[in-house]
Amino acid sequence: MFVSKSMTAKVITVRPETSIIEARALMKEHHIRHLPVVEEGAVLVGIITDRDIRSALPAAFYAKSDTHPEAGEAAAIKVGDIMTANPHTVSPEDTIEDALLQIQTMRVGAFPVVDRKGRLQGLISVRDLLRAFINVLGIEEPGTLLGILVEEKLGQMKIIVDAITEENISFGSILVSRHWESNMRAVFPYLLTNNVSRVKKKLAGLGFTILDPMEWTMDRLPRHD
Repeated sequence: MFVSKSMTAKVITVRPETSIIEARALMKEHHIRHLPVVEEGAVLVGIITDRDIRSALPAAFYAKSDTHPEAGEAAAIKVGDIMTANPHTVSPEDTIEDALLQIQTMRVGAFPVVDRKGRLQGLISVRDLLRAFINVLGIEEPGTLLGILVEEKLGQMKIIVDAITEENISFGSILVSRHWESNMRAVFPYLLTNNVSRVKKKLAGLGFTILDPMEWTMDRLPRHD
């Protein structure tokens, strides 16, 4: 799935000369935390966050009304003074997997999405990515997550899929995770049924170890520095 299919396309923006008081008001009005900063032609030049504004305003002022006398001083501070200039961006043609990895690596809440000419196309946030993966995984529909320990060799996945479909059970999704034993994998099918006792028994009869997804932990997985 591409970023263009998951991003927020209608984005509230500000210009470098916008006061941070106005930027703060826009964030409060629209319940957002990120404002891309653009110049003429929707060319992205920066991004400002609620944290940037909080850092720029004294804590005592932040709790007061915007009509307080100190508001005049704060209004003199412009978005361009505190924004992150030339922020990291993603392309509409990037995948949501790419965007998720970059957000995790850079520890930010959102990326502006720009075309090849640097023009703003949208914003992709952690919330957008979460919504996209919920859709991909099919977990909005009622169902049950199974955990299966599988030896890493050809044909194992087909055996599992055949065993489940023979029970006339549909898949919402299926995920595969590394395991601390290098020759094993943990497989997690999300099945669109709440009645899984027969299929669990069937899989165990085929030699698979059934895992409890609620007790699954990533802590023992090998790390790659």
